Amino acid sequence: MTGEDLRGVPLFKDLLPTEIELFVKFTGTTVKSYPRGERVLEAFVPNANIGVIVNGEAQLLALDRLGNETVGHSLESGAMFGTISAILGEDLIATSVQLTTDATIMWLPYRSLLVAGPKLGRMHGIVMKNLLETFSRKNVLMMQKVELLSQKTLRDRVILYLLQRERRQNSEYVKVPGRVQLAKELECNRSALTREISQMQADGIVECGEHWMRLNKEKIH
Repeated sequence: MTGEDLRGVPLFKDLLPTEIELFVKFTGTTVKSYPRGERVLEAFVPNANIGVIVNGEAQLLALDRLGNETVGHSLESGAMFGTISAILGEDLIATSVQLTTDATIMWLPYRSLLVAGPKLGRMHGIVMKNLLETFSRKNVLMMQKVELLSQKTLRDRVILYLLQRERRQNSEYVKVPGRVQLAKELECNRSALTREISQMQADGIVECGEHWMRLNKEKIH
């Protein structure tokens, strides 16, 4: 992909297309397309690259000691993953990343990023700043997940979920996954979720489309 193609990636904010292409060249960064359902990062497998979603969506899967997987949070275009295992150089990270759509992933070798500073000059400082900002946003998502799962009722979880995504998407018409995926993200039974959403529609709290939901805040008590 050209520098112009990658300009929308948050990691390259404030860089010119020609500077992005130099960065890719000097760090050995690669870009690859994957089909929906692909595991682009496996738990407990050594990883040397920071992954960035150029376009598409994915989900973070956490693996417990019994081998059960739970959905951590969704990853959208611009999101990074694999940062902890790449930076620490360890294979003890119990998380995987699976694509929920076709996607294009950019792979940035972390060690190359560290040593490329003299060649990159000002570009290196800008990318490192963007890297820290993106990493901080990831921590915010994790805190939001904890807040979401601490809600006492399923209805409260759905409401908070929509409020969180409304802020991230900057739209009251919130793009949401299918019921199976949504139930995984809310860590609840799919049938119970379907019943609750139907009741919320009947109560005028939400409107639903094929791939979106809209929260009526006037109806929230």
